[in-house]
Amino acid sequence: MPSYPYVLLSAAVSLDGYLDDTTPDRLLLSSPADFDRVDEVRASVDAILIGAGTIRADNPRLLVNSAERRAARKAEGKPEYPLKVTVSASGELDPTASFWHTGGEKIVYTTEKGAERLRRAPVAADVVALGADLDWRGLLRHLREARGVERLMVEGGGTIHTQLLQQGLADEVQLVLAPLFVGDPKAPRLFGPGGYQGGRLRLLETRQIEDVVLMRYEPTAPGAGVLPSAADRKWLALACELAAECPPSGTAFSVGAVVVAADGTELARGHSREGGDPVVHAEEAALAKIAPGDPRVTSATVYTSLEPCTRRASRPVPCARLILDAGVRRVVTAWREPDTFVTGADGSGLLAGEGVDVVVLPEYEGRAKAPNSHLLP
Repeated sequence: MPSYPYVLLSAAVSLDGYLDDTTPDRLLLSSPADFDRVDEVRASVDAILIGAGTIRADNPRLLVNSAERRAARKAEGKPEYPLKVTVSASGELDPTASFWHTGGEKIVYTTEKGAERLRRAPVAADVVALGADLDWRGLLRHLREARGVERLMVEGGGTIHTQLLQQGLADEVQLVLAPLFVGDPKAPRLFGPGGYQGGRLRLLETRQIEDVVLMRYEPTAPGAGVLPSAADRKWLALACELAAECPPSGTAFSVGAVVVAADGTELARGHSREGGDPVVHAEEAALAKIAPGDPRVTSATVYTSLEPCTRRASRPVPCARLILDAGVRRVVTAWREPDTFVTGADGSGLLAGEGVDVVVLPEYEGRAKAPNSHLLP
């Protein structure tokens, strides 16, 4: 089971990148048809999250407005409304805000200090203290494991969007561009200081909705160190798909591999027994496609459905050594090599011992094993 929900960031901005203006009234950026689209997205998720600042500024109800969509949720065995979530480090929340008195269940994530304040001035919501500071990974893990949230829609504000992107926790960005300018440097912008340093995002869709344009993107930049990012999960899923393309074998595993630069550019991919070579391994096939001396390799991540081999009879250099010789310093894998052909292989341990950051995402182990089921007990 994944550790975190699928995180979808949703926002509407002016042509010059503002979320709102500085007048007392909320600036309506979306069109009526797009508001209906947002309602449809809300109905499709398990929880909707906004920051405490958005509650103070806009006093939103954050509901699924369509009675038909609410009825469809109930028919599927879901609550009529998604769980409503807010985040406040201070715990300074207005108990009379509409957020608390409409819709279904609510939850506040806060700090230990904020939780103490909320005990003195409670709101109509469950309160979860994440520690001395707000911890987005802890928040997402709690939503997934304790509340069963599989899909989370984040509707702002800009600080929250920025933090989730910067920490590699956003799976998708749904951005609506409105045909107007705000032009006020004091107005709130979509992304705060530091922005997003993870390279280019991949465009998934563009759609005109009346006079606005919806653009859907997904981040592609690998994570850093041993902390997995949302993009890590996507690239590892691709490696598992490549494993399924391998010609079957009774004497070797089917493995897929992808090499991805730090900015999210795919450098190469490969799979076992590719191109008619009966003994080529996935990482070997992928690395061989990259030009010698490519400077992006040393900061790249190798994604492989099965951890790189440490010993092999078919070629003199195992894949773990090929990765080290290429200068790669980060590997993400789904499955530790069993003793089927090599006892105690431990490619992850060998790489980690040489200073490589190794991330194992066991929620993908089943996908990695699927094309190898005939080799397993």
